[in-house]
Amino acid sequence: MTKLDDKTEVLYSVRGLKKKFFNSVDPNGFEALSGVDLDIYKGECLIIAGANGSGKTLLMKILAGLLQATEGEILFRGKPLEECKSQIRRSVGLVFQDSDAQILGETVEEDIRFGPENLKLPKEEIESRLEETLSLLELSEKRGFASRHLSGGEKRRLAVAGVLAMGCETVIMDEPFANLDWPGVVQVLKIISLLKQGSKTVIVLTHELEKVLAFADRLAILWKGKVRDSGDAEAVLERLKAEWGVRDPRKAYRSAGDCTWL
Repeated sequence: MTKLDDKTEVLYSVRGLKKKFFNSVDPNGFEALSGVDLDIYKGECLIIAGANGSGKTLLMKILAGLLQATEGEILFRGKPLEECKSQIRRSVGLVFQDSDAQILGETVEEDIRFGPENLKLPKEEIESRLEETLSLLELSEKRGFASRHLSGGEKRRLAVAGVLAMGCETVIMDEPFANLDWPGVVQVLKIISLLKQGSKTVIVLTHELEKVLAFADRLAILWKGKVRDSGDAEAVLERLKAEWGVRDPRKAYRSAGDCTWL
């Protein structure tokens, strides 16, 4: 784990964020996010932990511009999120828990091409990005393979390759270890390490802290739609409350810095 400089640029500033869902049964609506306050810094690896239903996925969809908040303020690089939708589309990539849901190409190469082609980039730029991401994510030998025949870990790598080919500087990974065996988890951890080395902003949503906490610059705990704590991982774990539904992984490790399967 690394300590963030006080002068690190704030990428996202979230204040009082709320998201309600309305239906005929409850006219007041169900508040899935209840006043989220959170800063996310450029170039950091932020891990957001929380039990199922805590609002992790919903929060990240809002930050990625896929959903709109009901209330609150979200600034992206100091500007209101609504004014930055085009910039966010190009610079923030969301890797879903179910990688199959975002793999659109029949082959590995077709899938990586999809994003840059949709952005209408010049042909030369598309080819350059394709070759670079195939090499970076170690998918060159799989370029002609059918996407649906890849392993779970390879599908996660392909999803990240598609995000990077679009030029995204921020990668959000939603429960990236779900339904993966040990080799698949290792593949995902290598990706996170690679992204950190490339100075990308990495946001990992997970309840499996024992696999990835060693990579965290900061840890945030989300419970019942609210950020309950955030900061240095060791300090946050010392303040952890049982009702938040997050297990302290250090019982099987010496420290937060040892919590990795890599």
